[in-house]
Amino acid sequence: MSRIRWRLLLTGLVLLLIPAGSRALGDGAKSHGPSVAEDQFLERHWRMPIPPQGQPPAGFSTVEQSLAPKDCGSCHPVQYEDWRGSIHARSMGPGVAGQLVEMAKRDPTGARACLVCHAPLAEQAPVTRGTDGLAPNPAFDPALQREGIVCASCHVRQHQRFGPPPRPDALGARVPREQLPHKGATYTTAYLRAEFCAACHQFGPSGLSLNGKPLENTYAEWRTSTAARRGVQCQDCHMPDRRHRWRGIHDPEMVKSGVKVAVSLERARHRPGQRVRATVTVASMNVGHYFPTYVTPQVVVRAVLVGSDGAPALETLSEGIIGRQVPLDLSREIADTRIPPGGRFVLRYDRPLDHLGLSLRVTVTVYPDHFYTGFFTALLETGAGGAEAEIREALDATRRSPFEIFARDFPLT
Repeated sequence: MSRIRWRLLLTGLVLLLIPAGSRALGDGAKSHGPSVAEDQFLERHWRMPIPPQGQPPAGFSTVEQSLAPKDCGSCHPVQYEDWRGSIHARSMGPGVAGQLVEMAKRDPTGARACLVCHAPLAEQAPVTRGTDGLAPNPAFDPALQREGIVCASCHVRQHQRFGPPPRPDALGARVPREQLPHKGATYTTAYLRAEFCAACHQFGPSGLSLNGKPLENTYAEWRTSTAARRGVQCQDCHMPDRRHRWRGIHDPEMVKSGVKVAVSLERARHRPGQRVRATVTVASMNVGHYFPTYVTPQVVVRAVLVGSDGAPALETLSEGIIGRQVPLDLSREIADTRIPPGGRFVLRYDRPLDHLGLSLRVTVTVYPDHFYTGFFTALLETGAGGAEAEIREALDATRRSPFEIFARDFPLT
C-alpha cells in the first residue's frame, strides 16, 4: 500500500509544470496565443513555489495585509461566496489533507511539493527550504492552508494585487490607485487566457505520464481542440461572467451542457423472439478538452431490459465506460475511452426479447470521484495512520458524488 500512497501523491507534485518558454499554444491555435507581455507575466506570476509575500507596505490596514479569503470578501462579496462553494476552496479537503498527514512524517519534501497546486502560497507551507534543508516556516498559517487555493493564490504577489482589466462600468476604473484599498491592482489580459490555468492543469514533460500522455493533460488537450481554434478559453466555460465557481465534472448542469445523449432503436415495436438492438451515443458538444479530462472520474453508460415493475433483468445488462482507467498505484494505463473534443462514444445494445411488457432502460451516470472511492477504501483497509477520520470523511464524500445526466425507459411492445 505504501507504493499506492506514494504514486498517487505524485499526481499532485507539479514539480513538473510547463517549463519556461513552453506556454505558447500549439500549431492548431497560434492565432489565439498569448502576447509577449502576457507570456512574461505568466512566467513571473507562476514561479513555483510562490515566494513569500514579505512585509506589507506601510499604511496597509489589517484587512489589506491579510491573505485570508474572508477578508478579501469584505470588499468582494460575490467573488468570495462563489469561491466558498468551489472546488478550489476544497483543494485541501480531507482527502488531500488526510494523505499528507503520514506523508509529511515520512517525506516532508514530497508533502511540500503537493502544496504547490493544492495550497500554493508560501504562507500555506509548514516548512520552508533553508540553507541546510527544510526548516519550520515562521510565516505558516495552518488555517490558511486548509482553505486551499485562496484568492491570493492567483491575485496577490508581494502584497500587490493583480487581476483582469476592469469592466468599463467598474467604479475602481475611475478612481486613482492611491485612493483605492491596497492601492488598487495591476491589470493584465493574461487572466483571461487558458495559459493562466495551465500552471496547475498541465504536467510538464518531466511529470508522471502513462502510455505517453501526462496524467494531468488538460491544457494540451484544449490547445489542439476546436475551442482553442475559435478562441474559447478555459475561463469562458468555467468562469462565465467572471464568476469564481469553476464548475466542472462535479456539477450535473455543467456536464449536461457539455455533452448530448441520443438513443436510437432498430425498430419501434418488438415481438417476443426478436432481438432488441439499440445504439446509445454520447457526443461531446461543448467540452474544450477530453471528457472527462482526468483519471479520477468515470462515466458509465448502461442499457438493460426492465419489467413493468421497473425491476432490471441484470442478465440483459450492457455497459460501457468512458474514462481513463488506471490501477490504484498509477503504474500503467488500462484503457482510455474518453471522448475527445467534438468526438463521441457509442454503446451498441443487442439482446433477445423473451416476453412482452419489457422496456429498454438507458442511463448515463457520472462518478466524479471514482478513482478515489477505490483508493480511499484500499487506504483504510491497509491503515491510514493518524488520518483515518479524514480519509473516512473523504470516502463518504466520494460515495455521495455520483449523479445521472440521462435516464429514460423505452417501451418495446
